[in-house]
Amino acid sequence: MDIHNYINSGILELYVAGALSPEENKEVYAMMQKHPEVLSEVLQIEAAVLKLTEATAPKNTVLDFNPIAEKIRQENTESKVINMKAERLRTSWLSVTGWAAAVILGIGLLWSIQENTALQSKISHSETDKDFLEQQIEIANSDLKEAKNLITILRDKDMLAIPLDGQAIYPEAYAKVYWDKTSNNMYLDAQGLPEPPKGKVYQVWSLTLNPLTPTSLGTLDDFVSDTNKIFTIENANASEAFGITLEPAGGSDAPTLEQLYALGTVASVS
Repeated sequence: MDIHNYINSGILELYVAGALSPEENKEVYAMMQKHPEVLSEVLQIEAAVLKLTEATAPKNTVLDFNPIAEKIRQENTESKVINMKAERLRTSWLSVTGWAAAVILGIGLLWSIQENTALQSKISHSETDKDFLEQQIEIANSDLKEAKNLITILRDKDMLAIPLDGQAIYPEAYAKVYWDKTSNNMYLDAQGLPEPPKGKVYQVWSLTLNPLTPTSLGTLDDFVSDTNKIFTIENANASEAFGITLEPAGGSDAPTLEQLYALGTVASVS
């Protein structure tokens, strides 16, 4: 638990004001025993409330009986004695009401602090939610723009589409290459490949068939994190086929044929 956030939550002020349930009081008491900073904060709050109540209480409430006694001796009447008692009662009542008003004021102050803290927390959460929503909208708009752009590219009449079929190690595998010879760009749709094991990475190869010569087009290092599994690759080779093998992290100088997952020839495109 973050003690700083706990102290700033307003629960300690409610504890001092006696506004918590018995269970909540036990919780605060336990926190005071466990964390000295919580105990110190409670003591400071209590001191502040006492200071506030003392400031609002009437001063000099101790009576000086000498003038009263002199008045009694001068008039010696029963009515004056009754007035003196009434005066004392009035003074005591003012003292009590002053302290009561101070306590009410202190509780009101604690309630205001709690409400202000809660309001600030709500404002902070609202601003965070707003920022998050705006960020998600921006990401969605960016993804939509990128998807539309990709569709336009793949539909180009000069784009060659080469299917890559699964091989003996994983017959269910499949992939597809979209190759634009004029720009030397190709797009690999690798959605049909299984997730590579830890420490392994897929490597893409451009192949010429006679003689068989492989040229590495790079590794798919972010295969796992890429959600759409479409990769843009530069290919200026006179490719006659494309293959995908599973290699150790970092790639290999030559393809490991025993780990050939997908293969397709350009000549097979009708």
